[in-house]
Amino acid sequence: MTPLNVLAISGSLRRDSLNTTLLREAERLGPHHRFDHYDGLGRLPHFNEDEEHPAPSAVIDLRRRVQEADAVLIASPEYNASIPGALKNALDWLSRPAGDDGPALALKPVAVVGASPGPFGTVRAQLALRQVLHKMNARVVQQPEFLLFQAHQQFDDGRLPEDSPARQLLCAVLDALTQLTISERQQALTGASVH
Repeated sequence: MTPLNVLAISGSLRRDSLNTTLLREAERLGPHHRFDHYDGLGRLPHFNEDEEHPAPSAVIDLRRRVQEADAVLIASPEYNASIPGALKNALDWLSRPAGDDGPALALKPVAVVGASPGPFGTVRAQLALRQVLHKMNARVVQQPEFLLFQAHQQFDDGRLPEDSPARQLLCAVLDALTQLTISERQQALTGASVH
């Protein structure tokens, strides 16, 4: 399997977040990939067009890490049937052009997962997140979808059991993200060779 540099973003600010735990498990399941766990969500200033130029240092750091990643893996909880405000704020910053490079997430392969103690997982949050990412022109893994419901009962010491269907599905998401990234690279090379 092709190794990827994966930027892992948890939509939760909570220290013992189930979604951060999910990203750590994804890293264990994809040992050939290099994971960069972004933990600066809470340090980003509120998006304000008056403060775009020059961008705050925390925003510059986030954009750089997105640009350096081959792919992005976002794990988001569900707050009030949508995504947390801190995650939406980060996406608002990433939706804006940064110099000549354009928005950092444009054409970037992204996979979306989520964990929740509730019975429905993060289905509504993921719908909202996919809509935002689509508007940002990110390349989002469509299938499989990963919705970990009653997540507090599914983790065993921070890990998904080896015989867990959720573990197998998370591996499938990582495989799909890898394949999407390879496909995007090939299309970029083909497009470059045409010009």
